[in-house]
Amino acid sequence: MSAALRTSLIQPPAPAALSEFAAEVRAGLKRPGQKELPSRYLYDEVGSALFEVITVLPEYGLTRAGERLFERYAERMVSTLVSTMAAPIIVAELGSGSGRNTRWILEALSRRQTTTYYPIEISPTALARCEREIGAIESINIVGLEKPYLVGLASAAARRRDRERMLVLFLGSTIGNFDRPAGEQFLRRVREVMKPGDALLLGTDLEKPAEVLHLAYDDPAGVTAAFNMNLLARINRELDANFDLSRWRHLARYDGTERRIEMHLRSTADQTVTIRKADIVVTFLENETIWTESSHKYAADEIGPMALRAGFRCEAQWIDQEWPFANNLLLAT
Repeated sequence: MSAALRTSLIQPPAPAALSEFAAEVRAGLKRPGQKELPSRYLYDEVGSALFEVITVLPEYGLTRAGERLFERYAERMVSTLVSTMAAPIIVAELGSGSGRNTRWILEALSRRQTTTYYPIEISPTALARCEREIGAIESINIVGLEKPYLVGLASAAARRRDRERMLVLFLGSTIGNFDRPAGEQFLRRVREVMKPGDALLLGTDLEKPAEVLHLAYDDPAGVTAAFNMNLLARINRELDANFDLSRWRHLARYDGTERRIEMHLRSTADQTVTIRKADIVVTFLENETIWTESSHKYAADEIGPMALRAGFRCEAQWIDQEWPFANNLLLAT
């Protein structure tokens, strides 16, 4: 690829906005009832690296399911997109991660057109990995955006030319991190940035037995536990806190009513923690938890109605049967 063709605007890694981090930690840990921390803060440099390890664990089949779908159907997905959109396509990805699965779509597009790809991430480490993964593909221009999802998407949309259509990628199971009403509202906000005729490729993890999910989110090797515990270590590092990690345990539990697997951090003793840069002192009871992440699971037939309510039409759906997972092609109406 020529230097003129490939453009990289990924900035060097920078620390998180500490004031925002501190404010969200303070609000979450002072919340009445169930204490919470936003899942996006799991993905600092250490957390992003640990998550990459999680994706190759034998118990965590989600990433491999996505890979199988792209390996089998990427050409068909792109053929459907090109024939339906009938215009040059730019690609914006919400939460690109390393870009490993995205590569299949971009390679198929690169055989048809020169494409600008906007990976959108709050993790500079993930953006750097994505640039390395995608950088060698011919006819792909990379413009990394270190921004929150919707801010980054608006930035990408503002750069499109008049005739261009936009393909938004929201892969993996990230939509499952939202409660169902919030997830649907998020899709509506994504749709507000898009134009009629644009497309969204949405990944949704499908329902599966609770025991399978427990193993996926609490693996025997302890990698997911380390990923979750790193959030407390990050608060210690960045916000000058004194969490004693030996007094905390990773906990994964399944809520059958809500059809979600939850990650928590459980206090093993009564204890008090000072977080100086958040200007709070927090008391925890033995067995009290901090809720750090949820992953909601869907039925395949509920994606279409959800898409319609958010302003999309489900044009196609590809399902992996080995680890039930769906990639859904949604067209903005």
